[in-house]
Formats: sequence, C-alpha cells, structure tokens
Amino acid sequence: MGIEERRARVGLRHRLAAGTQVSSVAEAAAALVVIHASDSPSVFLQARARMSTSSPAEIEHELYEERTVLRLLAMRRTLFLVPVDDVPVVHAAASRAVAETERRRTIAMFTEAGVGPDPAALLAELEDIGLAAVRERGEATTADLRALDPRLGQKITIARGKPYEATISVGQKVFFHLALDGRIARGRPRGSWIASQFRWSPIERWLPHGIADMSVDLARAELVKKWLRAFGPGTRDDIRWWTGWSLAVTRKALADIDVVEVDLDGGGIGYLLADDLEPSATPEPWVALLPALDATTMGWKDRDWYLGGYRAALFDRAGNAGPTIWVDGHIVGGWAQSDSGEIALYLLEDVGAETMKAIDHEAARLSEWIAPTDLPWRIWAQLLGGHASGRGSIRPSPQTSGPQKNG
Repeated sequence: MGIEERRARVGLRHRLAAGTQVSSVAEAAAALVVIHASDSPSVFLQARARMSTSSPAEIEHELYEERTVLRLLAMRRTLFLVPVDDVPVVHAAASRAVAETERRRTIAMFTEAGVGPDPAALLAELEDIGLAAVRERGEATTADLRALDPRLGQKITIARGKPYEATISVGQKVFFHLALDGRIARGRPRGSWIASQFRWSPIERWLPHGIADMSVDLARAELVKKWLRAFGPGTRDDIRWWTGWSLAVTRKALADIDVVEVDLDGGGIGYLLADDLEPSATPEPWVALLPALDATTMGWKDRDWYLGGYRAALFDRAGNAGPTIWVDGHIVGGWAQSDSGEIALYLLEDVGAETMKAIDHEAARLSEWIAPTDLPWRIWAQLLGGHASGRGSIRPSPQTSGPQKNG
C-alpha cells in the first residue's frame, strides 16, 4: 500500500477532506476512535476541524448537556474523549488495566507517606464517602468535596527529590480512582471552554446503568478493529504504541480479528481489516489546521509518511505534537496564536500559491472561531520559533503547564 493511499484515507476517514465533515462531536470522535483530551482547548479544536459547523458553545452543549461523549482515562494512561456507545469497549480494553496499576501505585504512595494504618482499606472507605457525596450533590469539584472528611484534605508529597516533585491531597487520588473505575466522570469545567479543572458527576448521567461489563479480550479485539478502520494500515508497533499494550496482548488482539498483511512504502508490514482492501476515492485537495495533540497527528508511532523530517520542529521532547498544518494528508508546517489573536503560520516547505491561499483562508476562519480566547500554548510558539521562518509573530512567553507525556 502506497503513501498516497494512506494519505487519502486520512482525509476521508478522519473527516478532514472537503465534504466529509460531520455534524456532531460524537461523530468526530468516532471517526478517530477517540479524541485526545489531556489538553482542554485541543478537544474543541479537534472537533471543530471535523465538523461542518460548530462553535465553542455548541460543542459545550453536546459535551455537558447532551452528554454524547465521555472523558475517560485509557490508552497509555492518557485522557480521551470517547463516544458514549464505545465507553464499554475502551474501558474494558484499556482503562481497567490502567486502574489496577494505578491503585497499586496509590497504595504504595499512601504507605510511604504514612497515610493510615491500612492504606488500601482507607482508600476504599474514602471512595465510598466520595461517591455518595457526588451522587447526592450531582456535581462537585475535588476542592468542594475535600471538606467532607479531614482525611480527604491530607497532603502528601509525590516524586520526592525529583524535578517534578509535587504536593497533592488524598482527595485528588480518591476521585481519580473513582473516575478511573468508571463510577464518576468529568463534567463541566470551572471556567471557559479552555479550563482544565472539572466538576465530578455520577457516571449515571452519561450511562444510566453504569458502564456495561465486557470481556477484556473481546474489547481489545474490538478496539483494534476500530483503530484499523480509522487509521489502517498500521504496523504492530503502531497498534502497540497507540494502545499502550504489551507485545503479547497486541499479537493476541490481532489474532482475534480478520486481518491481512500489506507491504508499506518505505518497508515494513502493515495490517488492514480483511474487508477493507479496496482503494479509496481521491479526495478533493484539502488543508487543515489541527491543534496540539490532535488524534490524527498522534495516531501512529511511525510518522515519517506524513510528518517527514519535521519531528524536531513540531514535537516536543516528550513526544507531544504541537499545532500542525496539513495539506492532502501530510504535514507542511505549524501554527500558533499571535499577540493580536490571529493565527501565525510557519511553513516548513513551499506549498505553492493556491495552497497557501487555502491555508490563509483556513487560518482566518480558525482565528475567528477562537476569538477572543487566548490559547495557553506558549510551548509550541517557542518550538516553532526555533525551527522555522514564520509568517506573523509569536509571543515568546515561557509560561505553560505542559501537556502530558504521550510518547
């Protein structure tokens, strides 16, 4: 399978090519399996790039009123926005294993910090108290709930002696585990659409009967099928990286579904679903300005066929993707927000006058959509500024909270 076919599939299946956009956040997320959600503004901009019409208010309405999607910690211990219908699959395939590992870590952390004579029993007791309070109130922040019991407010130090040492409350871990186990969920944030501090609500607000139980093996097979339908062809390493699974788990999931091997341009063996071998239609020429940590940009471990030699300019050292400019299925540059709120473009190759006109048009549309919001993405402005000659100015402020490490 050649690079041009793979790039055509990106435009068509990721709803980026002209005429392929969808009408809802849930449809946009389903096209990508899940939307990367560890950065709040990115969620909105990923959805916007794939929707025919939208606004921050309309996306908020779907997220917090219609509740068609749910934020879930899953693959690679990363937060994703998942279509509600697919939550049981993602939860069984990824979240449950993450939950087991994280619970062991939390108990070890409590033990080291001297929290309670029996840290495991204390964690379970505080979870029961916290869950009952969330159900009673319907919606509350971690800070609101710490007053329930003085033990929830107890402070502990994590990563002591390391550069990223921090102090957190016992309550933060308690509600983290309630969410990871699928008993509560992240609802509306405190603040605007770019805010990252969420209120907790009972999971029943999204799923009236809770998250349905599902066999782990069946869920893993189903998740790989969804990934291959959206991102295939992909290598075994791509699937292993995206899911965060071991090699043995990845092999079994592939063996449990009907796939075929294909030779990839540049070498290597990729996998496709056996019923997905027909060549794609050629999409109309398209451009897209995708946000930091976009699910498409972060979709594969092997990125040379769409990223080329631009990794240093567009990814930080932890492997997090910055805002990117796409043309017909490959990346040609990056973008950031200027001091005036306009979109500053950084082209890493010559795209021609017509394509540049289309990029400028999309940048103007994006600037209008974001306004008057100030995106908290200073790190990407610095990254681009050091690697490319730009069109427009980028402010050099070093302030950033930094996205999660994602490989």
